[in-house]
Amino acid sequence: MFGVNGSLIMRGLLLTAVGSASGSAVRREPRVHTFSIVARDPETGNMGVAVQSHWFSVGPIVPWAAAGVGAVATQSMVKISYGPRGLELMRQGVGAPKALNALVNGDEGRDVRQVAMIDAEGRVAAYTVEKCIAFAGHFVGENFSVQANLMLNDRVVPAMREAYRDARGDLADRMLAALEAAQDAGGDIRGKQSAAIVIVAGKPAAHPWEGRVMALRNEDHPTPIPELKRLVRLHRAYVHSNRGDELVETGAFDQAIDAYTEAAKLAPEIVELRFWQAATLFKAGCEDSAIAIFKEVFTKEPIWAEVVPRIVPLGLLPDDPDALRRIRDLAPR
Repeated sequence: MFGVNGSLIMRGLLLTAVGSASGSAVRREPRVHTFSIVARDPETGNMGVAVQSHWFSVGPIVPWAAAGVGAVATQSMVKISYGPRGLELMRQGVGAPKALNALVNGDEGRDVRQVAMIDAEGRVAAYTVEKCIAFAGHFVGENFSVQANLMLNDRVVPAMREAYRDARGDLADRMLAALEAAQDAGGDIRGKQSAAIVIVAGKPAAHPWEGRVMALRNEDHPTPIPELKRLVRLHRAYVHSNRGDELVETGAFDQAIDAYTEAAKLAPEIVELRFWQAATLFKAGCEDSAIAIFKEVFTKEPIWAEVVPRIVPLGLLPDDPDALRRIRDLAPR
């Protein structure tokens, strides 16, 4: 059996009798064989988990994270409680290596587990055992750990390691690069089905939702990682759009226009984002630019012309019948 941490660990042992490891208790737990990464961005302190598996809805099972606390990936013959219990130990000030050791030592089914943890200080720990289905292994690096089991070959973990180290961008970009590299190297021997990414802030938050940077997943998809990348792109677009809404509320229309414009650039296929961009431009006095966008929006989805008068009472468009008529006349007849 391999202990917590270690460098590159590879084994070709096959789990031939699941029940022999820990009786019926192990058999009742999800067989979420997978590849994943836990990581911390040393610049922002943000922490996260990204994962793909040939298992339905991997998102609620493998990745766990809490702002200002840490992140956990629990996989193989999953004991889900490693997630919340690991976070609770780290919340109490126990470092990731000691927290993982404590949970492993108290687990009768430890022979079939694979787990990785990282805490808010960047301490990392991982655990892979011989009875994880081949090819299985992990690599613990500075501020990250990559781990996998039931892979097509032994190139997956090294590919994830190198991709994460070489990637540019924010934490989401880098973790997604690791997932892509894993799949390109062969990935799960069974194929692919679902994926998830969770990112939290490095500092504690007063409320759990305030510390959540990103929490996205797809449950059952033929290409989970490209779909997850698409969701990340949309998430970023809506972050800008939400920021635009906040700025509109304070009357900062120039900044709101910038936010809406960035949202529309990131997700040009989302017509609604263009609608709010146009409304803000019109309210700010940039009528010509707004009219051009309104026309584009109404051509693609005419129903948005019906929304125009409904946002006037909120102050999002001027209460001016002539102006409203000019906008609504842009809709196809």
